[in-house]
Amino acid sequence: MTVQDHAPHRIDDVATRPIPVVPAAADTADATAATGQPKPTLLDQMGGPMGFVYSTLPVVVFVTANAFLSLPLTIAIAVGSGLALTVFRTVRGEKLTAAAGSLAGVAVAAGVVAWTGSAKDFFLIGIWAAAAGFLVTFGSVLARRPLSGLVWNAVHGGTHDWRGDRTVLRAHDVATLAAAAVFGARFVVKEWLYLADSTTWLAITKVAMGTPLTVLAALVVVWAFRRSTKQLIDTPA
Repeated sequence: MTVQDHAPHRIDDVATRPIPVVPAAADTADATAATGQPKPTLLDQMGGPMGFVYSTLPVVVFVTANAFLSLPLTIAIAVGSGLALTVFRTVRGEKLTAAAGSLAGVAVAAGVVAWTGSAKDFFLIGIWAAAAGFLVTFGSVLARRPLSGLVWNAVHGGTHDWRGDRTVLRAHDVATLAAAAVFGARFVVKEWLYLADSTTWLAITKVAMGTPLTVLAALVVVWAFRRSTKQLIDTPA
């Protein structure tokens, strides 16, 4: 077994993270007026800059450890880094359930690697979760019930005939297809690298196709949400 085969990788928590649902402009404006607090930005709702650090730092630790250590030691460092990150986030005031996500992801991924003996299997859950995300989002568009539209309607009481408005339906088709494109791209690229046993590039791809693509897809979802609110709620009948 080569040194590269020993590279453990953290579960692709950002890559598989659902596209965040961001309230429409009217809703956030009302919340701001009611609480007196400035409304959170899109980046804030996705965890802020530290959210990106939380998702990428473990990967850097894993790859670095793999370059010098054996698989068992690398797994131990992976779990240790997850534990340290959990403690750090808890000290910063985050809820334990949210902070423990880093540790849970590392622990599950390390368990997969320990069971199979292959470091690249650290990516298995993330790869297939991306495939599932693509099937759900793309399938919802084919069924003429785009997922972002279903979520928007549920958030706003579930009483709007959003599918009867062609402008709104088209906006949610675009938004859901954007999410499907992100999931599909992640699956295709990472599955190809997985089959090629390129664990180092899997780690690089995890970072490059994680938060950046999630932000892009989320911006399209925000646009669809605001367009729907303007068309069906703000505009008088």
